[in-house]
Formats: sequence, C-alpha cells, structure tokens
Amino acid sequence: MTQRLARTLMFQGTGSDVGKSLVVAGLARAFTLRGLRVMPFKPQNMSNNAAVTDDGGEIGRAQALQARAARMPLSVHMNPVLLKPQSEVGAQLVVQGQVEGNARAAEYQQIKARLMPRVLESFDRLKAKADLVLVEGAGSASEINLRRNDIANMGFARAANVPVVLIGDIDRGGVIASLAGTRTVLDPADAALIEGFIVNRFRGDPSLFADGMRMIEAFTGWNPIGLLPHFADAMRLPAEDALALNSVPVSKAFAQIRIAVPILPHVSNFDDLDPLDAEPAVELVRVRPGGVLPADADLVLLLGSKATIADLKVLKSAGFDIDIAAHLRRGKPVIGLCGGYQMLGKHVADPDGIEGPAGAMEPGLGLLDVETRLTGDKRLVAVTGRTADGNSFAGYEMHVGETVGGDCLRPFADIMGRREGAVSASGLVSGTYVHGLFADDGQRSAWLKRLGGAPSQLHYEQGVEEVLDRLARHIEQHLDLDRLLTIAR
Repeated sequence: MTQRLARTLMFQGTGSDVGKSLVVAGLARAFTLRGLRVMPFKPQNMSNNAAVTDDGGEIGRAQALQARAARMPLSVHMNPVLLKPQSEVGAQLVVQGQVEGNARAAEYQQIKARLMPRVLESFDRLKAKADLVLVEGAGSASEINLRRNDIANMGFARAANVPVVLIGDIDRGGVIASLAGTRTVLDPADAALIEGFIVNRFRGDPSLFADGMRMIEAFTGWNPIGLLPHFADAMRLPAEDALALNSVPVSKAFAQIRIAVPILPHVSNFDDLDPLDAEPAVELVRVRPGGVLPADADLVLLLGSKATIADLKVLKSAGFDIDIAAHLRRGKPVIGLCGGYQMLGKHVADPDGIEGPAGAMEPGLGLLDVETRLTGDKRLVAVTGRTADGNSFAGYEMHVGETVGGDCLRPFADIMGRREGAVSASGLVSGTYVHGLFADDGQRSAWLKRLGGAPSQLHYEQGVEEVLDRLARHIEQHLDLDRLLTIAR
C-alpha cells in the first residue's frame, strides 16, 4: 500500500464549549465530500460519553461523530488519551482505547509527559492512512498554567509541528478580547503556530461584525478564516459534553409520552437520550437532585454512570427512590441502562475499588432480583440481538461489572444466544447493559407503542447523516476551506 503524505491542521479554542467539535465534524464531512480521505484526531479528551471502536477500544463521543462525518471506521488512535471522571478515585485513564488505571488531577499532570510518545504514535498511524488529519484541542489554548507537559493543545502542536486555527465564540461575549488575549498570553513560539482564526456562533447581520474581524486580525496578525453563523441543527447531533444536559428543552406541543430521567452527578453515555429527544411525540423531563420525578411520567429511565455506587447514594438521598416506587405503584414501567441497571438490583459491590473505596457495598433499589459485583475487566463490544418481545436491535456494551440473579432468567434480550439483562416478574422493571438501544428505529418504535404512543416515523440514523450534510454546506458557505488547505501542512 502506498504511504500517504497527510496534511494536518489543528483547531483550538479560546475556551471550552466554543464549538471546536462541531467545526471539526463539519469540516470532516465537507473535505470528505471534496474527495479527501479525512481522519479526526484529539490527543486528550475528558468525557464520560464514549463510543466503542471497531478495533476493540473506546474513544470520546465527539471523535466518533467526527469519524462518522468523515465516513471512517472508529479507531482508538483517533483519541489516544481519554479521561473519564469518577468520584473518589479521580478519573479513569484510558490510553489507546484500554483502561490503564485511575489518576487524580495533580497526579495526571505528572503522568502526561510519558503519554506524549503514545499520542504521537497514534497521530502517525492516522497520518499514514489519510490525506488530511483534523486535530481538535481541549479546553482553552490560553491555559498557560497547564502548559508544562501539555499534550492537548500547544504542547501537542509544538511536538507534532501542526499549524493551528483558533476558534472564538461570539455568543458568549467578549470574542475580540478572548482571541487577542490568547495571542498576548501565549509563549511566542506557541503563538507562531497559529495561522488563522474563526469566530463561531454569530447571530444577526454579518456586516455588523466586519470591523470586528479586521480588529482581531490587526491585534493578532492571524488570517481570518470566517465568521460562522449559529447552526441551529447542532442540537440534532449527539452531544459529548454533559453541559448539553443543562440546555433548555424544546417545547413539544404534540407530545404524547413523558419520560422522566434522573440526572445524577456521574452520568455517562447520555447520548442514549438523543433519539428520544428527536421524537416529536416524546417529552424528556430531566430532573436533577432537588427536583421531583413527575407523577404523570409514562416511563422512568435510569442512565449509565461512571460511579454507580456514588450515584446510587445520590439517587436515594434525593428521594428519587420514593418517586420511582410511586411510579411503579401506578403501573408504569422503569428501565435501567448499564449503571442504571446495576442500581435496580439488590446491591452493588466494589471489592477491588474500581470506582471508589475498595470493599464498598451499597444497597440497590431492590426492584430487580439481581446483584452486581464491579470488576476490573471492561466489556467493550458492538452487539446485535432481540429483546424479549421479539424486536431486533443494534447497540453496544461498555461496562465493568457482573450482574447475576433470579431475574436474569427472564432476560431483557437475546444476544447471539446469550441471555442479557433482566426483567422483573411483573414485567414493569427492565435492566440491560446495551447502549444505543433507542437509536434503533424498530426498537424505539416498539417502546413508543408500549408506552401508549403511535409507532415512530423517525429514521434517526438517517437524520444524523442529513444534519452532517447540512453542516458541511454551512461550513463550506461561511469558512474559507481553500485557505485552510493552504495552511495545513
């Protein structure tokens, strides 16, 4: 096979949540439509929303979306360092797709130096297969207090000699100061790598900010790549950051089904909600501790957790266990996904300190006759199967722990002859380790009918593809892609 000579270009931000992930996804699809073989790359990510890769590991959900935009199979090398925040043990450290232990914030600052060679190895692997590698930074480029041993932003850009485009978010205000200020605080050798800037999430008449673009160029000496208007359909794409759970829900005048979702501190894989959010007939009610699960909910859905015991304690201290018991007395169903499944059982034990103190054990909700023991082995696999009602599905498993008990004799699903999950004798309580369940149109439609709604008319995965195409056109219209290719090297 002929070795490719890939161009590379990195996108950093003036802060977190300025739209880096979305811009890279849009560019990945736009350049792919131009006939280039594009690979996304993020040296270091911090997220509890992850995806299973084709090569048997896990990466951040944003890189999975970017790979999808580029029409590339998922690889652990697209996100070689993934930090998954837990409770007392700090963050789980995932390197090239596999768990390598836990680290607290201060410890991690010392670990980063030895991770750089593996980050560069993954980057080189992608370059060998691509025409263009689009790199996403993490957080803010101006975090100079963390510059020593940095592998996520300028530390990586310097080590890999990758040119940088800086993104600022005008929607949060102060975009001129944030871009010019970044230029001021950076080490001159770091600043020299920045070739251009993008002002993102503009609303209104672009001519009103023409002077602003010229001022930023004058202050920084960087090329203006474009003023990118707010892309409203971004909400229809899977979100990586838990900040998305704080967004104001869209009002649905014709909603027929209410689904209550407790939002706990260490919630993970919350993109399980995205297909339900996309349903016009479904109203998702996200409830944080201090709130009450609505009495008229048709379903209570417990999401996954990166710290099951810690979140189980919060669930009970918030009184959600009382709300769930009342919900069941009304004859309404409950489903738990992954960590939520574990919470539904009799107890969760962590003898080896996988997610917290060694030897910890917490009584569960006792709604399923199962018990869970957290183990060091992590199951990461794409799965297909059928639920007990005969409906097929495709999804993935990403969990630690073994769950056993009498209700497992009534499995939630059959996965290639293997019993998976559990269902209570009443049929009202279900638990499964399968993520991505509701992204399957047939499976989601079956749940809507079970809850009293009409069958789904939504083609969720097709809709994501259509939004990515619209995003690519949006990017192509407002950013100078030819200049970006010229900057890339």
